[in-house]
Amino acid sequence: MSQPIFQIGNRKIGGDQPAYLIAELSANHGQSIDLAKRLIHAAADAGADAVKLQTYTADTLTLNCDNSFFQINHNTDWDGQNFHSLYQQAHMPWDWQPKLKSFANGLGLELFSSPFDSTAVDFLEEMEVPAYKIASFEIVDIPLLEHVAKTGRPTILSTGMATLEEIELAVTTLRENGCSQIALLKCTSAYPAPVESMNLKTIPVMAEHFQVPVGLSDHTLGNEAAIAAVCLGGCIVEKHLTLCRSDGGPDSSFSLEPSEFREMASTIRRVERAMGRVHFGPNSHDGENTDFRRSLFVVADIKQGDAFTEANIRSIRPGMGLAPKNMRQIIGKTAQTDIRRGTPLGWEHIA
Repeated sequence: MSQPIFQIGNRKIGGDQPAYLIAELSANHGQSIDLAKRLIHAAADAGADAVKLQTYTADTLTLNCDNSFFQINHNTDWDGQNFHSLYQQAHMPWDWQPKLKSFANGLGLELFSSPFDSTAVDFLEEMEVPAYKIASFEIVDIPLLEHVAKTGRPTILSTGMATLEEIELAVTTLRENGCSQIALLKCTSAYPAPVESMNLKTIPVMAEHFQVPVGLSDHTLGNEAAIAAVCLGGCIVEKHLTLCRSDGGPDSSFSLEPSEFREMASTIRRVERAMGRVHFGPNSHDGENTDFRRSLFVVADIKQGDAFTEANIRSIRPGMGLAPKNMRQIIGKTAQTDIRRGTPLGWEHIA
């Protein structure tokens, strides 16, 4: 089944189109707009199609509260902080975002964001972002989905921990509120995510079930999952990007450095060429290799009128004579002319 076409800006996504590669900046800007611009430049050089931001503040996501409910203790890189301090450190100032969009567009990249509440959606609408991305933990925020859908913009949903029923509700909510272009991303909501947790075989099942393009939001440490996802029909790949993991930061440990993102992009493009199309038989790249196939040859001198036998014709290389499947049909027939040993047998030789 070919996936429906989904479009961000002028770029079609899905079907036979190349995978759409998104560099997620997340918190790797380190509270520096200059670093954010360097990341965007690195994304362009590494072969990304788009960069993605996150639009929230600590106060729109959580409460500044130190009781046990707000402490992070889930075996993550963020353990020991409370939610408010983490998001205060990680959030990107909103006044940067229009400037970064202009900067990215000047490099040929699309830029869009994940909004985390309705005020973020309204802000991003003023920026005229080309699409929205719903983060995996927000897929159950139905009021947020309704607000995003009413913009009419293409929307990508990360599924994360969502059950099939929760994904169905999210997709239905978007469709019923005016969003006609929807894509889904298989995602494991672990940071970093173990490779064995990815369950990539879900990708073609999601595409078939929801009849939308499906890709991968990848938090593993390598490129294997992203490449495998494309082989399974994934048409979007999202990976976090950092200039240097050793710089630290909330998301650095599961982010790719520019050279790694570039290698991922290059490998995906090679894999896409290798996948090609459904095709049987020789193609233009086989060259003269058909010579290495077997065919019927005369292996002993034959006089006109002699019978063809297994002693004077055989199936051997090269493949210049009649196909071996004709052997039984020819045995017992007679020669139309004299035929010298080493001649590829043709129908013109048979009386």
